[in-house]
Amino acid sequence: MLDIRVIRDNPAAVQERLKARGGDHWKLVNAVLACDETRRKSETEKQLLQNQRKTISKQIGQLKAKGEDTSAIEAEVRSINEQITAHDLKAEGAAAEQNDLLLNIPNLTHDACPVGSDESANPVVREWGEKPDISEPKDHVSLALQHGLINWDDGTRVAGSGFVVYRGSGARLERALINFLLDTQNSNGYEEVNVPHLVKRECMEGTGQLPKFEDDMYGTDASEDGVNNLFLAPTAEVPVTNLYRDTILAETALPVKMVAYTPCFRREAGSAGRDNKGIIRMHQFDKVELVQIVHPDSGFHVLEELTSHAESILQKLGLHYRVIELCTGDIGFSSAKTYDIEVWAPGHGKYLEVSSCSCFTDYQARRMKLRFKDAEGKNRFPHTLNGSGTALPRLYVALLEQYQQPDGSIRIPEALVPYFGAEVIG
Repeated sequence: MLDIRVIRDNPAAVQERLKARGGDHWKLVNAVLACDETRRKSETEKQLLQNQRKTISKQIGQLKAKGEDTSAIEAEVRSINEQITAHDLKAEGAAAEQNDLLLNIPNLTHDACPVGSDESANPVVREWGEKPDISEPKDHVSLALQHGLINWDDGTRVAGSGFVVYRGSGARLERALINFLLDTQNSNGYEEVNVPHLVKRECMEGTGQLPKFEDDMYGTDASEDGVNNLFLAPTAEVPVTNLYRDTILAETALPVKMVAYTPCFRREAGSAGRDNKGIIRMHQFDKVELVQIVHPDSGFHVLEELTSHAESILQKLGLHYRVIELCTGDIGFSSAKTYDIEVWAPGHGKYLEVSSCSCFTDYQARRMKLRFKDAEGKNRFPHTLNGSGTALPRLYVALLEQYQQPDGSIRIPEALVPYFGAEVIG
Protein backbone atom coordinates (compact mmCIF):
# COMPACT_ATOMS: atom_id res chain seq x y z
CA MET A 1 0.00 0.00 0.00
CA LEU A 2 1.01 3.63 -0.31
CA ASP A 3 2.94 5.35 2.47
CA ILE A 4 0.48 7.55 4.36
CA ARG A 5 3.23 10.15 4.75
CA VAL A 6 3.49 10.50 0.97
CA ILE A 7 -0.27 11.08 0.76
CA ARG A 8 -0.21 13.46 3.72
CA ASP A 9 2.72 15.52 2.40
CA ASN A 10 1.41 16.05 -1.15
CA PRO A 11 -2.12 14.74 -1.69
CA ALA A 12 -2.64 16.70 -4.91
CA ALA A 13 0.41 15.10 -6.54
CA VAL A 14 -0.75 11.63 -5.48
CA GLN A 15 -4.19 12.28 -6.93
CA GLU A 16 -2.75 13.42 -10.25
CA ARG A 17 -0.60 10.30 -10.57
CA LEU A 18 -3.57 8.10 -9.74
CA LYS A 19 -5.69 9.90 -12.34
CA ALA A 20 -3.15 8.86 -15.01
CA ARG A 21 -4.17 5.25 -14.34
CA GLY A 22 -7.79 5.99 -15.17
CA GLY A 23 -10.72 5.15 -12.94
CA ASP A 24 -11.65 6.95 -9.76
CA HIS A 25 -9.16 5.62 -7.19
CA TRP A 26 -7.87 9.17 -6.78
CA LYS A 27 -11.13 10.08 -5.04
CA LEU A 28 -10.17 7.84 -2.10
CA VAL A 29 -7.27 10.11 -1.17
CA ASN A 30 -9.45 12.67 0.62
CA ALA A 31 -11.21 9.91 2.55
CA VAL A 32 -7.83 8.51 3.64
CA LEU A 33 -6.77 11.95 4.85
CA ALA A 34 -10.02 12.41 6.77
CA CYS A 35 -9.47 9.08 8.56
CA ASP A 36 -5.85 10.00 9.20
CA GLU A 37 -6.87 13.33 10.76
CA THR A 38 -9.48 11.66 12.96
CA ARG A 39 -7.03 8.99 14.09
CA ARG A 40 -4.26 11.46 14.90
CA LYS A 41 -6.59 13.85 16.71
CA SER A 42 -7.99 11.03 18.86
CA GLU A 43 -4.49 9.77 19.67
CA THR A 44 -3.43 13.29 20.68
CA GLU A 45 -6.49 13.72 22.91
CA LYS A 46 -5.77 10.33 24.45
CA GLN A 47 -2.20 11.33 25.30
CA LEU A 48 -3.37 14.58 26.88
CA LEU A 49 -5.91 12.71 28.99
CA GLN A 50 -3.30 10.14 30.03
CA ASN A 51 -1.02 12.94 31.22
CA GLN A 52 -3.93 14.52 33.09
CA ARG A 53 -4.78 11.19 34.71
CA LYS A 54 -1.18 10.71 35.77
CA THR A 55 -1.12 14.10 37.49
CA ILE A 56 -4.42 13.54 39.27
CA SER A 57 -3.44 10.04 40.34
CA LYS A 58 -0.43 11.51 42.16
CA GLN A 59 -2.78 13.87 44.01
CA ILE A 60 -4.90 10.93 45.14
CA GLY A 61 -1.89 9.32 46.79
CA GLN A 62 -0.94 12.54 48.51
CA LEU A 63 -4.46 13.18 49.80
CA LYS A 64 -4.85 9.62 51.07
CA ALA A 65 -1.57 9.99 52.96
CA LYS A 66 -3.12 12.96 54.75
CA GLY A 67 -6.30 11.02 55.44
CA GLU A 68 -8.43 13.27 53.25
CA ASP A 69 -11.47 12.26 51.12
CA THR A 70 -10.47 11.36 47.51
CA SER A 71 -13.85 10.20 46.17
CA ALA A 72 -14.37 13.28 43.97
CA ILE A 73 -10.94 13.01 42.40
CA GLU A 74 -11.34 9.26 41.91
CA ALA A 75 -14.63 9.92 40.11
CA GLU A 76 -12.76 12.36 37.87
CA VAL A 77 -10.16 9.67 37.08
CA ARG A 78 -12.94 7.22 36.17
CA SER A 79 -14.40 9.84 33.82
CA ILE A 80 -10.98 10.33 32.24
CA ASN A 81 -10.63 6.57 31.78
CA GLU A 82 -13.95 6.46 29.96
CA GLN A 83 -12.84 9.31 27.70
CA ILE A 84 -9.55 7.53 26.99
CA THR A 85 -11.43 4.36 26.06
CA ALA A 86 -13.72 6.35 23.75
CA HIS A 87 -10.75 7.97 22.00
CA ASP A 88 -9.08 4.54 21.73
CA LEU A 89 -12.11 3.11 19.97
CA LYS A 90 -12.41 6.14 17.70
CA ALA A 91 -8.71 5.95 16.75
CA GLU A 92 -8.92 2.21 16.12
CA GLY A 93 -12.02 2.60 13.96
CA ALA A 94 -10.41 5.39 11.93
CA ALA A 95 -7.21 3.35 11.53
CA ALA A 96 -9.15 0.29 10.32
CA GLU A 97 -11.14 2.38 7.82
CA GLN A 98 -7.95 4.07 6.64
CA ASN A 99 -6.29 0.69 6.12
CA ASP A 100 -9.26 -0.60 4.09
CA LEU A 101 -9.12 2.50 1.91
CA LEU A 102 -5.38 2.16 1.35
CA LEU A 103 -5.83 -1.49 0.31
CA ASN A 104 -8.09 -0.24 -2.49
CA ILE A 105 -5.69 2.40 -3.82
CA PRO A 106 -3.23 1.15 -6.49
CA ASN A 107 0.49 1.83 -6.51
CA LEU A 108 1.89 5.01 -8.03
CA THR A 109 3.50 4.42 -11.41
CA HIS A 110 7.09 5.52 -11.84
CA ASP A 111 7.72 8.99 -13.20
CA ALA A 112 8.72 7.87 -16.70
CA CYS A 113 5.85 5.42 -17.18
CA PRO A 114 4.26 5.97 -20.63
CA VAL A 115 0.95 7.79 -20.25
CA GLY A 116 -2.03 6.24 -21.98
CA SER A 117 -5.51 4.88 -21.40
CA ASP A 118 -5.10 1.32 -22.71
CA GLU A 119 -2.75 -1.21 -24.33
CA SER A 120 -2.65 0.76 -27.58
CA ALA A 121 -0.31 3.20 -25.82
CA ASN A 122 2.23 0.50 -24.83
CA PRO A 123 5.53 1.18 -26.64
CA VAL A 124 7.68 -1.64 -28.01
CA VAL A 125 11.02 -1.53 -26.18
CA ARG A 126 12.88 -4.17 -28.22
CA GLU A 127 12.50 -7.28 -30.37
CA TRP A 128 14.60 -10.43 -30.52
CA GLY A 129 15.00 -12.87 -33.38
CA GLU A 130 13.05 -13.09 -36.61
CA LYS A 131 9.56 -14.33 -37.39
CA PRO A 132 9.88 -17.83 -38.88
CA ASP A 133 9.00 -18.06 -42.55
CA ILE A 134 6.11 -20.55 -42.55
CA SER A 135 3.77 -20.94 -45.49
CA GLU A 136 0.17 -21.32 -44.29
CA PRO A 137 1.01 -22.00 -40.62
CA LYS A 138 -1.34 -24.15 -38.56
CA ASP A 139 -2.42 -23.01 -35.10
CA HIS A 140 -1.54 -24.95 -31.97
CA VAL A 141 -5.00 -26.51 -31.72
CA SER A 142 -4.67 -28.21 -35.10
CA LEU A 143 -1.11 -29.30 -34.33
CA ALA A 144 -2.02 -30.64 -30.88
CA LEU A 145 -4.95 -32.61 -32.24
CA GLN A 146 -2.90 -33.94 -35.13
CA HIS A 147 -0.28 -35.37 -32.77
CA GLY A 148 -2.55 -36.25 -29.84
CA LEU A 149 -0.81 -33.81 -27.51
CA ILE A 150 -3.82 -32.19 -25.82
CA ASN A 151 -7.37 -33.41 -25.27
CA TRP A 152 -9.98 -30.73 -24.66
CA ASP A 153 -12.87 -33.17 -24.28
CA ASP A 154 -11.09 -34.98 -21.46
CA GLY A 155 -10.57 -31.71 -19.59
CA THR A 156 -14.22 -30.75 -19.97
CA ARG A 157 -15.36 -34.21 -18.87
CA VAL A 158 -13.29 -34.00 -15.68
CA ALA A 159 -13.52 -30.32 -14.68
CA GLY A 160 -15.61 -28.37 -17.23
CA SER A 161 -14.70 -25.82 -19.86
CA GLY A 162 -11.41 -23.99 -19.47
CA PHE A 163 -9.46 -27.13 -18.54
CA VAL A 164 -7.42 -29.55 -20.68
CA VAL A 165 -5.58 -32.84 -20.39
CA TYR A 166 -2.08 -33.20 -21.84
CA ARG A 167 -1.42 -36.74 -23.09
CA GLY A 168 1.58 -38.74 -24.25
CA SER A 169 4.20 -36.55 -25.92
CA GLY A 170 2.10 -33.52 -25.01
CA ALA A 171 2.38 -34.26 -21.28
CA ARG A 172 6.08 -35.04 -21.65
CA LEU A 173 6.64 -31.73 -23.46
CA GLU A 174 4.91 -29.82 -20.64
CA ARG A 175 7.09 -31.56 -18.03
CA ALA A 176 10.22 -30.98 -20.10
CA LEU A 177 9.46 -27.26 -20.32
CA ILE A 178 8.89 -26.97 -16.55
CA ASN A 179 12.24 -28.63 -15.77
CA PHE A 180 14.02 -26.56 -18.42
CA LEU A 181 12.57 -23.33 -17.01
CA LEU A 182 13.54 -24.19 -13.43
CA ASP A 183 17.08 -25.26 -14.35
CA THR A 184 17.61 -22.09 -16.40
CA GLN A 185 16.58 -19.85 -13.53
CA ASN A 186 18.64 -21.88 -11.05
CA SER A 187 21.64 -21.00 -13.23
CA ASN A 188 20.56 -17.34 -13.05
CA GLY A 189 20.99 -17.45 -9.27
CA TYR A 190 17.45 -18.15 -8.05
CA GLU A 191 16.76 -20.49 -5.14
CA GLU A 192 14.13 -23.06 -6.09
CA VAL A 193 11.21 -23.27 -3.65
CA ASN A 194 8.23 -25.61 -3.61
CA VAL A 195 5.26 -23.90 -1.99
CA PRO A 196 1.64 -24.69 -1.04
CA HIS A 197 -0.94 -24.21 -3.78
CA LEU A 198 -3.44 -22.84 -1.24
CA VAL A 199 -2.92 -19.41 0.31
CA LYS A 200 -4.52 -17.45 3.13
CA ARG A 201 -6.63 -14.37 2.52
CA GLU A 202 -4.02 -12.11 4.11
CA CYS A 203 -1.42 -13.43 1.64
CA MET A 204 -3.69 -12.48 -1.27
CA GLU A 205 -4.09 -9.02 0.27
CA GLY A 206 -0.34 -8.76 0.77
CA THR A 207 0.53 -9.08 -2.92
CA GLY A 208 -2.50 -7.06 -4.06
CA GLN A 209 -4.83 -9.68 -5.58
CA LEU A 210 -7.40 -8.79 -2.92
CA PRO A 211 -9.66 -7.03 -2.46
CA LYS A 212 -9.82 -5.79 -6.07
CA PHE A 213 -9.68 -9.09 -7.99
CA GLU A 214 -11.62 -11.46 -5.76
CA ASP A 215 -14.11 -12.32 -8.53
CA ASP A 216 -11.24 -13.85 -10.54
CA MET A 217 -10.07 -16.06 -7.67
CA TYR A 218 -11.10 -19.52 -6.48
CA GLY A 219 -12.05 -19.27 -2.81
CA THR A 220 -12.27 -22.63 -1.06
CA ASP A 221 -13.77 -22.17 2.40
CA ALA A 222 -16.36 -19.41 2.65
CA SER A 223 -17.36 -18.75 6.26
CA GLU A 224 -20.92 -18.11 7.41
CA ASP A 225 -20.62 -14.46 6.40
CA GLY A 226 -19.53 -15.48 2.90
CA VAL A 227 -15.88 -14.40 3.31
CA ASN A 228 -13.29 -16.77 1.85
CA ASN A 229 -10.15 -17.17 3.96
CA LEU A 230 -8.31 -19.67 1.77
CA PHE A 231 -7.74 -19.53 -2.00
CA LEU A 232 -6.21 -21.60 -4.77
CA ALA A 233 -3.05 -19.72 -5.74
CA PRO A 234 -3.61 -17.60 -8.87
CA THR A 235 0.17 -17.36 -9.34
CA ALA A 236 3.27 -18.46 -7.43
CA GLU A 237 3.91 -14.76 -6.76
CA VAL A 238 1.47 -15.01 -3.84
CA PRO A 239 2.90 -17.88 -1.78
CA VAL A 240 6.53 -17.18 -2.70
CA THR A 241 6.56 -13.45 -1.86
CA ASN A 242 4.56 -14.09 1.30
CA LEU A 243 7.26 -16.45 2.58
CA TYR A 244 8.69 -13.25 4.09
CA ARG A 245 5.50 -11.58 5.36
CA ASP A 246 5.78 -10.17 8.91
CA THR A 247 9.55 -10.61 8.67
CA ILE A 248 12.52 -8.34 9.32
CA LEU A 249 15.49 -9.31 7.14
CA ALA A 250 19.10 -8.34 7.65
CA GLU A 251 20.28 -5.92 4.97
CA THR A 252 23.03 -8.42 4.14
CA ALA A 253 20.33 -10.99 3.24
CA LEU A 254 19.31 -8.87 0.24
CA PRO A 255 18.73 -9.59 -2.54
CA VAL A 256 16.47 -12.59 -2.02
CA LYS A 257 15.98 -14.46 -5.33
CA MET A 258 13.47 -17.32 -5.59
CA VAL A 259 11.92 -19.37 -8.37
CA ALA A 260 8.94 -21.71 -8.10
CA TYR A 261 6.79 -23.87 -10.32
CA THR A 262 3.08 -24.07 -9.48
CA PRO A 263 -0.19 -24.69 -11.22
CA CYS A 264 -2.21 -21.45 -11.26
CA PHE A 265 -5.98 -21.11 -10.87
CA ARG A 266 -8.10 -18.21 -12.15
CA ARG A 267 -11.78 -17.87 -12.90
CA GLU A 268 -11.05 -15.37 -15.69
CA ALA A 269 -14.34 -13.72 -14.75
CA GLY A 270 -13.53 -10.63 -16.77
CA SER A 271 -12.32 -12.39 -19.92
CA ALA A 272 -15.60 -12.58 -21.85
CA GLY A 273 -14.99 -11.78 -25.50
CA ARG A 274 -11.21 -12.21 -25.20
CA ASP A 275 -9.16 -14.78 -27.14
CA ASN A 276 -9.93 -18.07 -25.41
CA LYS A 277 -8.95 -20.37 -28.30
CA GLY A 278 -7.13 -23.55 -27.36
CA ILE A 279 -4.91 -23.16 -24.30
CA ILE A 280 -4.29 -19.42 -24.55
CA ARG A 281 -6.61 -18.61 -21.64
CA MET A 282 -7.53 -21.29 -19.12
CA HIS A 283 -8.77 -21.70 -15.54
CA GLN A 284 -5.78 -23.88 -14.63
CA PHE A 285 -2.32 -23.54 -16.12
CA ASP A 286 1.32 -24.13 -15.21
CA LYS A 287 3.80 -21.33 -14.59
CA VAL A 288 7.32 -20.81 -13.34
CA GLU A 289 7.60 -17.56 -11.37
CA LEU A 290 10.60 -15.40 -10.46
CA VAL A 291 10.51 -13.32 -7.27
CA GLN A 292 13.11 -10.91 -5.92
CA ILE A 293 13.24 -8.88 -2.70
CA VAL A 294 15.83 -6.13 -2.99
CA HIS A 295 17.17 -2.93 -1.47
CA PRO A 296 14.93 0.03 -2.39
CA ASP A 297 17.84 1.79 -4.07
CA SER A 298 18.07 -0.96 -6.70
CA GLY A 299 14.45 -1.91 -7.47
CA PHE A 300 14.16 -0.50 -10.98
CA HIS A 301 17.68 -1.59 -11.93
CA VAL A 302 16.88 -5.15 -10.81
CA LEU A 303 13.71 -5.06 -12.93
CA GLU A 304 15.91 -4.85 -16.02
CA GLU A 305 17.91 -7.87 -14.79
CA LEU A 306 14.83 -9.91 -13.92
CA THR A 307 13.29 -9.17 -17.31
CA SER A 308 16.48 -10.36 -19.02
CA HIS A 309 16.24 -13.61 -17.04
CA ALA A 310 12.71 -14.18 -18.36
CA GLU A 311 13.88 -13.31 -21.88
CA SER A 312 16.73 -15.81 -21.62
CA ILE A 313 14.16 -18.63 -21.79
CA LEU A 314 12.87 -17.52 -25.18
CA GLN A 315 16.37 -16.88 -26.46
CA LYS A 316 17.56 -20.36 -25.47
CA LEU A 317 14.51 -21.82 -27.22
CA GLY A 318 15.08 -19.63 -30.28
CA LEU A 319 11.59 -18.11 -30.20
CA HIS A 320 10.94 -14.70 -31.72
CA TYR A 321 9.49 -12.21 -29.21
CA ARG A 322 9.18 -8.55 -28.33
CA VAL A 323 9.20 -6.56 -25.08
CA ILE A 324 6.70 -3.78 -24.42
CA GLU A 325 6.39 -1.38 -21.49
CA LEU A 326 2.92 -0.99 -20.01
CA CYS A 327 1.40 2.48 -19.96
CA THR A 328 -0.36 4.09 -16.99
CA GLY A 329 -3.79 2.88 -18.08
CA ASP A 330 -2.74 -0.75 -18.65
CA ILE A 331 -0.30 -1.42 -15.81
CA GLY A 332 -1.25 -3.78 -12.97
CA PHE A 333 -2.83 -2.60 -9.72
CA SER A 334 0.25 -3.13 -7.52
CA SER A 335 2.98 -2.35 -10.05
CA ALA A 336 5.03 0.80 -10.49
CA LYS A 337 6.72 -0.35 -13.71
CA THR A 338 6.03 -3.38 -15.90
CA TYR A 339 7.49 -4.98 -19.00
CA ASP A 340 5.43 -7.55 -20.88
CA ILE A 341 7.23 -10.12 -23.00
CA GLU A 342 5.17 -11.20 -26.00
CA VAL A 343 6.09 -14.25 -28.06
CA TRP A 344 5.13 -14.61 -31.73
CA ALA A 345 2.44 -17.18 -32.55
CA PRO A 346 2.40 -17.58 -36.36
CA GLY A 347 -0.68 -19.83 -36.36
CA HIS A 348 -2.62 -17.00 -34.74
CA GLY A 349 -0.78 -14.25 -36.60
CA LYS A 350 -0.13 -12.22 -33.45
CA TYR A 351 1.99 -11.84 -30.33
CA LEU A 352 0.93 -13.50 -27.06
CA GLU A 353 1.97 -12.32 -23.60
CA VAL A 354 4.15 -14.99 -22.06
CA SER A 355 5.66 -13.03 -19.17
CA SER A 356 4.93 -9.89 -17.18
CA CYS A 357 7.87 -8.51 -15.16
CA SER A 358 7.13 -5.86 -12.55
CA CYS A 359 8.71 -3.72 -9.85
CA PHE A 360 6.24 -3.01 -7.05
CA THR A 361 8.52 -0.61 -5.12
CA ASP A 362 7.64 -0.95 -1.40
CA TYR A 363 3.89 -1.29 -2.11
CA GLN A 364 3.64 -5.05 -1.45
CA ALA A 365 6.18 -4.94 1.38
CA ARG A 366 4.02 -2.46 3.30
CA ARG A 367 0.95 -4.63 2.85
CA MET A 368 2.90 -7.69 4.06
CA LYS A 369 4.85 -5.89 6.81
CA LEU A 370 8.04 -7.14 5.18
CA ARG A 371 11.04 -5.08 6.31
CA PHE A 372 14.82 -5.12 6.51
CA LYS A 373 17.15 -3.58 9.09
CA ASP A 374 19.64 -1.19 7.52
CA ALA A 375 23.19 -0.44 8.64
CA GLU A 376 21.94 2.20 11.09
CA GLY A 377 19.52 -0.25 12.71
CA LYS A 378 16.43 1.33 11.15
CA ASN A 379 13.64 -0.88 9.84
CA ARG A 380 12.85 -0.11 6.20
CA PHE A 381 10.64 -1.54 3.48
CA PRO A 382 12.40 -3.33 0.57
CA HIS A 383 11.25 -3.40 -3.03
CA THR A 384 9.61 -6.57 -4.34
CA LEU A 385 9.65 -7.74 -7.95
CA ASN A 386 8.34 -10.69 -9.87
CA GLY A 387 8.01 -12.01 -13.37
CA SER A 388 6.84 -15.11 -15.16
CA GLY A 389 9.79 -17.18 -16.16
CA THR A 390 7.55 -18.14 -17.96
CA ALA A 391 3.83 -19.02 -18.22
CA LEU A 392 3.58 -22.43 -19.87
CA PRO A 393 0.44 -22.37 -22.08
CA ARG A 394 1.51 -19.56 -24.39
CA LEU A 395 5.11 -20.73 -24.43
CA TYR A 396 3.74 -24.13 -25.46
CA VAL A 397 1.62 -22.47 -28.16
CA ALA A 398 4.57 -20.52 -29.57
CA LEU A 399 6.85 -23.55 -29.55
CA LEU A 400 4.38 -25.69 -31.51
CA GLU A 401 3.58 -22.93 -33.99
CA GLN A 402 7.10 -21.54 -34.56
CA TYR A 403 8.69 -24.99 -34.85
CA GLN A 404 6.09 -26.67 -37.08
CA GLN A 405 7.59 -28.23 -40.20
CA PRO A 406 6.22 -28.51 -43.77
CA ASP A 407 5.51 -32.23 -43.27
CA GLY A 408 3.38 -31.47 -40.18
CA SER A 409 5.96 -32.58 -37.63
CA ILE A 410 7.20 -30.34 -34.81
CA ARG A 411 10.90 -29.85 -34.24
CA ILE A 412 12.10 -29.65 -30.64
CA PRO A 413 14.53 -26.76 -29.92
CA GLU A 414 18.06 -27.98 -29.31
CA ALA A 415 18.16 -26.69 -25.71
CA LEU A 416 15.02 -28.68 -24.88
CA VAL A 417 16.02 -31.99 -26.47
CA PRO A 418 17.85 -33.34 -23.37
CA TYR A 419 14.68 -32.71 -21.33
CA PHE A 420 12.19 -34.03 -23.87
CA GLY A 421 14.26 -36.99 -25.01
CA ALA A 422 13.66 -36.60 -28.77
CA GLU A 423 14.37 -34.10 -31.54
CA VAL A 424 10.95 -34.13 -33.16
CA ILE A 425 7.28 -34.81 -32.54
CA GLY A 426 5.65 -36.66 -35.40
